[in-house]
Parts: sequence; structure tokens; C-alpha cells
Amino acid sequence: MKISELYKEIIKAGSQCDPRGRRIALYPDTAILYGKPHTKVKKILVGIDIETADLLLAERIRQKEGLDLVISHHPEGRAFASLFEVMRLQVDLLVKIGVLRSVAEGLLEERMQEVERKIMAGNHMRSVDAARILDIPFMCVHTPADNQVASFLKSLFLKKKPKTVQDMIGILDEVPEYRIAKEQLNNGPKILLGSPKRLTGKILFEMTGGTEGNKDIYDKLSKTGIRTIQGMHLSEEHFKKVKDANLNAIIAGHISSDTLGLNLLLDKIEKKAGETFKVINCSGFIRIKRK
Repeated sequence: MKISELYKEIIKAGSQCDPRGRRIALYPDTAILYGKPHTKVKKILVGIDIETADLLLAERIRQKEGLDLVISHHPEGRAFASLFEVMRLQVDLLVKIGVLRSVAEGLLEERMQEVERKIMAGNHMRSVDAARILDIPFMCVHTPADNQVASFLKSLFLKKKPKTVQDMIGILDEVPEYRIAKEQLNNGPKILLGSPKRLTGKILFEMTGGTEGNKDIYDKLSKTGIRTIQGMHLSEEHFKKVKDANLNAIIAGHISSDTLGLNLLLDKIEKKAGETFKVINCSGFIRIKRK
């Protein structure tokens, strides 16, 4: 499979799990950052974050045994500079659960501008420049992978029908990526807010959409019937707002969720391509294949 073909399959797989519907979407936080599109891919170095040190590791691997491509989950370069644009996805998520579109758009627009201002100050091109100097093909895959997590967990919870907050933790613990995080890395799923026996009620899955939305949304969510927030992570500012809204908060885990998304995505692409990539794990990623 060529890099250009891999990119197209990633976008397609992300669109198939997009919470807005099965349409071909554009994901500015996913891109071929460096490399010739026609390069054939057989061996990949995959990490949650890829920076200059990781690319130097990639170069060492290439010298010893060959390497065709490096994939980062979190965006770098121009893809990171465009991260705030992906947040528009969150508007449709909020509208689906009962938030007025005008309210959702107003809150998200404010948050997007905040994220854009923070990103503007960054030196985005360091790792991309390193890939260029080393001449190593480099790609980042963000929202298409996060969409896999959101879709997977929503389907899993619909099937399992948890009644209590503790039931949700039990379901997450059955997922290999979360079980490894809990048993081996001391970083498994946790209840941040709400007692274990508290009823889950209506659940909002905050697993995709670029980054956290506006912290002032939670009181409005409670008015739509939402009782539990299921997310990858929760900042301190957002934590306080969720607490004020008297909602349960279950955190699956950031890196373990990112790992789950990449694994689900790689499984789909390998099945579609009819070939298996040689994947080397790094930077927090653990390759786990599903049948």
C-alpha cells in the first residue's frame, strides 16, 4: 500500500465512524506531513506522540532493519496548527443530545478561538523539519482514530447496558488496552466524580472532536438529561464545572484510549488492504490486534 492510499483509507475509516454520519469528512488534524505519496509502506513506527527524538530513533531503526513510515497520533506541523478546526464536530454531538444549535455553536466558537490563540504561539514544525532533514516519511492520524474509540465504546455500552458508575468501569476493564493500562501501567479507567453505586443515567461520550470543548457546557448538558460524562481526560477547569453540574465523570484514560483508536484503525486498514503492516510500537502505543 502506498502512503497516499493509506491516507485515503484512514480518512474513509474515520468518516465511517464519524458521529455526524457516514460521509467523507475532512480532518485537518490528519495529514501526510512529509514524504512522497507514492512510497510503498510495509513497516511502520507508530507512537502516540512523535517528536525529534522519536524520529532519530526511527532513523536508527531504518539503518538497522529498514522502515517506510512514521505515524504519530497527536498532530504535528500544519496539522497541529489546524487542530481547532476539527472541534466543529462537537456541535453536532451536542445538538444530537438536545442542546440548541445556537447555544452549541456559540460555546464552541468561543472555545475554538481560545484553542487557536494557544496554538498560534507554538513552534509547530520542529518534528516535521526533523523528518525532512532525515528524509523519513511522516504522517499524523488524530480524529479518524478518535472516531474509532467513540464509536466502539458507544456500541459496547449500548450492548452491555451499564446501570451504575461501577458497571461502566467493569466494562472498560474488559477492553485490552484499558486492562493493560490498569494492571501494568497504573493508569487505568477511573471514577473522577460520582459514587460507584450511583446510576449512570444518560451518558455523553467525549472521546472525539479534537480537544475539550467549552467548560461552560456542562450545566446545559444536565438540562438535556445527561448524567454521566465518559471521556479520555478532564482538565481541572472542566472537572470543577462537571462537579458543579452534579454529573458523574468516568475517565477511560488518555493514552490507552488513543492506543485503542489506533489499533481499531490499523485493523480496519489491514483488513481492507489484505495485507499486514509490520508495526513497531513506541511513545506509549501498544499494538493489539483484533480478529
